[in-house]
Amino acid sequence: MNLPVAVTFHDPGPLLTSIEHSLLLAARDRGDRSAECSLDLGRSIAAVETGGDSWAWRGCGYPYPAVCRERTIYYWDGSGFEPVSRFDGSLIKLVPTQWGAPTFEIDGIKMLPTAQVSPYEDAGSKVALVEPRGKVVLDTCGGLGYFAAWCLAGQAARVLSFEKNPDVVWLRSRNPWSPVPGNVLDLELGDVSREITRIPDASVDAVLHDPPRFGIAGELYSQAFYDQLARVLRRRGRMFHYTGAPNAVSRGRDLPREVAARLRRAGFDARPALDGLTRQRRAAISLAS
Repeated sequence: MNLPVAVTFHDPGPLLTSIEHSLLLAARDRGDRSAECSLDLGRSIAAVETGGDSWAWRGCGYPYPAVCRERTIYYWDGSGFEPVSRFDGSLIKLVPTQWGAPTFEIDGIKMLPTAQVSPYEDAGSKVALVEPRGKVVLDTCGGLGYFAAWCLAGQAARVLSFEKNPDVVWLRSRNPWSPVPGNVLDLELGDVSREITRIPDASVDAVLHDPPRFGIAGELYSQAFYDQLARVLRRRGRMFHYTGAPNAVSRGRDLPREVAARLRRAGFDARPALDGLTRQRRAAISLAS
């Protein structure tokens, strides 16, 4: 399924958080003619002209927002600053972090780690486990695209990325840390649990599987889905599967152990790595279509 026609990646307008907003107001109140801050979530530092009623960047003037809440990122929609968020049954929003690269939340549930590491750098350490150079990589749950970004930096031959939620794709299009789809990166709007059946046998060299929690997307932890991953992955292909340890304390559940058992039945050798499992395809498996 193609991406929504209205999605344009990386609109050149400024992005504001409460930190940048405070810096601009403080410079104005001191009578400074300019201030240095980041208007692209820490990717660069810009000199911004400050005035009494507005500030200017790249030759364009912008008003000081009346409200700029913490834990919210604002984009310029042509007439005012609006939160980078969508609501269609669930509230999905881009959330700033101390690391620059943002995370995102769905109904207040944080989807990427941020407490001790940048979500962008965390993705890099996981991608390194599959050694993407020269490989065709399947990115099952694209999210903000940080896995894909590191695959591109690691000179992957092709990245096939799926994201089922159009609102997440829209957040991604506003995020300067997210990669732009192109010749190497193929981003598709679709549910990988269904779309994977279209991928030919043994056509993928590596898999990055970072599914939502089990209670939201249990199908992505199922034996049937792991069998499909085994089908599309070439022999000796590598995979990283994020599991975390949900309910380990409250219910005594060992999700990584459950996942490892299913993966072994699918034909993988699995071992713990970071906050998930890394595994290698050990045997050829052919599934009836």
